[in-house]
Amino acid sequence: MKQIQSAEELQKLRQSIISKRDPQKTTITLCCGSACNASGSEEVGIRIEEEIQKQGLTDTLGIRKTGCHGFCERGPIIVKHPDETTYLQIKPEDVAEIVSQATDSKKVIDRLLYINPETQEKIVHESEIPFYKHQNRLVFGSNGSIDPKSIEDYLAIDGYSALAKVLTAMTSEHVLDEVKKSKLRGRGGGGFLAGSKWEGSRNAPEETKYVIVNADEGDPGAYMDRALLEGNPHAILEGLIIGAYALGAHEGYIYVRQEYPLAVENINTAIHQAEALGLLGKNILGSGFDFIVKVHQGAGAFVCGESTALMTALEGRVGEPRPKYVRSNIKGLWDKPSVLNNVETWANIPLIINKGAEWFTQIGTEGSKGTKIFSLVGKITNTGLVEVPMGMTLRDIIYKIGGGIPGGKKFKAVQTGGPSGGCIPEDQLDLQVGFDELTAAGSMMGSGGMIIMDEDTCMVDVARYFINFLTDESCGKCVPCREGLRQMHKILTNITEGKGKEGDIELLEVLSETAMEASLCALGKSAPNPFLSTLRYFRDEYEAHIHDKKCPSLYCKDLISYYIDPQKCRACLICMKKCPVNAIDGDKKKIHIINQETCTNCGTCFEVCPAKFGAVKKISGEPLPDEILEEQRMLN
Repeated sequence: MKQIQSAEELQKLRQSIISKRDPQKTTITLCCGSACNASGSEEVGIRIEEEIQKQGLTDTLGIRKTGCHGFCERGPIIVKHPDETTYLQIKPEDVAEIVSQATDSKKVIDRLLYINPETQEKIVHESEIPFYKHQNRLVFGSNGSIDPKSIEDYLAIDGYSALAKVLTAMTSEHVLDEVKKSKLRGRGGGGFLAGSKWEGSRNAPEETKYVIVNADEGDPGAYMDRALLEGNPHAILEGLIIGAYALGAHEGYIYVRQEYPLAVENINTAIHQAEALGLLGKNILGSGFDFIVKVHQGAGAFVCGESTALMTALEGRVGEPRPKYVRSNIKGLWDKPSVLNNVETWANIPLIINKGAEWFTQIGTEGSKGTKIFSLVGKITNTGLVEVPMGMTLRDIIYKIGGGIPGGKKFKAVQTGGPSGGCIPEDQLDLQVGFDELTAAGSMMGSGGMIIMDEDTCMVDVARYFINFLTDESCGKCVPCREGLRQMHKILTNITEGKGKEGDIELLEVLSETAMEASLCALGKSAPNPFLSTLRYFRDEYEAHIHDKKCPSLYCKDLISYYIDPQKCRACLICMKKCPVNAIDGDKKKIHIINQETCTNCGTCFEVCPAKFGAVKKISGEPLPDEILEEQRMLN
């Protein structure tokens, strides 16, 4: 392709691409995001290409390798267009049959369809599957239909039309005004109004300004930004160029985690393609506007998700935060005005420009406009990425989209906002998801992580786990975070090991207050949230651990014992053979007994005991009752 010199040439190219495509041609779209790749989609893709050639279907059947479709629990995923037939958990041995039947819309392969667990109905079309049916995939929807390595695919879905509109029909002031009117809030954590942040940089007196994409996604279980970069990199690039035009910036950076190799590859490919077409570089679309983008791979430090630490790392120094006496949008990268937004925020910009701020503000709540992508993981039936309008309740996300809690277990809590977020209990399930609503509930929006917990989860241990994560990830620059978190982790660990004592809760509260008030950056200021939210809603569990030396959830290893119910034991020998420390006595005709002095509480016996027997039991807070031991001896 030759470089495009105007918006008119871009439109002609778009029309040329579309005219060469037959919308009725059967096309297999295969999810090739990281999650599906881990499940074998690369081999499936190779097999599909081979089978199309082998069966002589190159003229009638196409394949498009796309980014993440979202339903990661059921990958690899195929959606056949134009009839939208959806096949889940594809194996290489399924490919020959899929290809042979692909061009016949009346034929479907029943065993690969989604089965509704409530009605046992087999669902053919993607839009009718409950996981997708209740979403509003404005930002994420194109992931499943375009090849992220093809700029032609992006142009065919109206890609870069927002950029053309901006450069030919809008002033930079007009663009800024539209973003401000949209009330778009940053999707990366703090939820600051994007328009206000942009305006601060635009009005700063320095001539040199920077725009930055924060793709340093470090929250455990969160991969929304990764999926967008992998599946639709041009959308982020287009949003970044528009933002640069609005601010008067001529240089931008994409800070991406080194652990995201596919995202790095795809965004670099997108940049090269845009440069080759004249959508990046000098005199973009003949407008006189110049802009370049550089990709920087981060070393994986969680703290570099914080704006000032990220900018310090971009400057080639150790990624440590600095005091925000002056905001980074006024004095950021190399002390120049710098606008930093995360991947999802930039991806919203082309939509706002094309459809208008008024359209955008019709979606969501009064204080939180638009949609939000969440990473739905943990004790949930349907794990994956979901995009919902702001204002949807936690209950609808967890049960209508997520399919509820597996194994007949009871819901206990949902942790939102990443390691620095909070845990929200069952009685708050009708809470509307929004920035202000989650904050009021003691949690936060964060980047969009959503970890579901069931009745077997110990909330004290959850707080210990996240405080431990944040302790490890603290840069160590300020004492309240470095030492405060270390002491909080030590106390919480003692509590989960049955060593808790009177005054521990109060000391944890003091340490939390100190970290929140005196820490240098947002990591330290928000780090106590896991403890404070679990204490707020599950104080009884803390008191049980400290006063009674019990773990109500029967999770904390040092506070539980295992025993074999003599009435249910069938002397099957399974637990005895699997015990790693030979702590189980028994024989084919002898009721099994766990030697409490030898047992290490590893839980292997509990896991391997057949469900139909359910003989291995857990007990917390007291030695094994004498009557159980006596009954075991008598039966043998």
